[in-house]
Amino acid sequence: MKLALCNEVLAHLPLERQCELAAALGYDGLEIAPFTLGDAPHRLAASEIARVRKTVESFGLAVTGLHWLLVAPPGLSVTDPDARIRTRTRDVVAQLIALCAELGGNVLVHGSPKQRGIAPGEDHATALARLRDFLADAARVAEAHGVVYCIEPLGRTETALVNTVAEAAALVREIGRSSLRTMIDTSAAGATETQSVPELIDEWLPTGVIGHVQVNDPNRRAPGQGAMRFAPIFAALQRNGYDRTVAVEPFDYVPDGAGAAAFAAGYLRGIRESLV
Repeated sequence: MKLALCNEVLAHLPLERQCELAAALGYDGLEIAPFTLGDAPHRLAASEIARVRKTVESFGLAVTGLHWLLVAPPGLSVTDPDARIRTRTRDVVAQLIALCAELGGNVLVHGSPKQRGIAPGEDHATALARLRDFLADAARVAEAHGVVYCIEPLGRTETALVNTVAEAAALVREIGRSSLRTMIDTSAAGATETQSVPELIDEWLPTGVIGHVQVNDPNRRAPGQGAMRFAPIFAALQRNGYDRTVAVEPFDYVPDGAGAAAFAAGYLRGIRESLV
């Protein structure tokens, strides 16, 4: 298993400094939030895409994927009643999928709870159908680019659409493309699922529907800065043969972004090495 750092943790720093710090802390890569690359990340010039990839790789890191996809540009939604907004969102996502592949990444995480909400006056079934149609389209584009698109289960305080791995897996199986999977975010899972995270891993990883893992405590701080124990989580990943990237994604940075990244790196690398 490789460790990646979600780069918005260090978004206040230039990309070169983000990479320098992540490499020094022992991360293997960056999982990039597109909004950190500019206000219109789907329209980055080829020269800028090449610069970003070259910069990351010059520090011995890799761009492992993209997440927080729909923050920029503003006004996106996959469930909005206005078909024009949904079409624009699909176009942006198609370009972000291409961006991920061009940067060398292999996975995109679709969280973005505000952009998959249920519009006032509409019902859950209508919004879910729109999300399903969007995901089917995203899966086709992802397949063409050789990457995996993951729908992320999120807590009920964030969105009413797709809160559990089981709900996400049902969409994945209905659409039926290997380029579409779900994932486990340990903070959301710890707050929402009835099973523990190791139990979720044991149940779902062997099915092939899990394409990615993000780690953070249910208190939204870095792994190890709360009550959740991550040694059993990594042990479950190992016994189920997970050999892809685990991405560190805290939201509450204690004492700050760099400090949270450093704490998580030391804590998780120690766990990973103890399992070898």
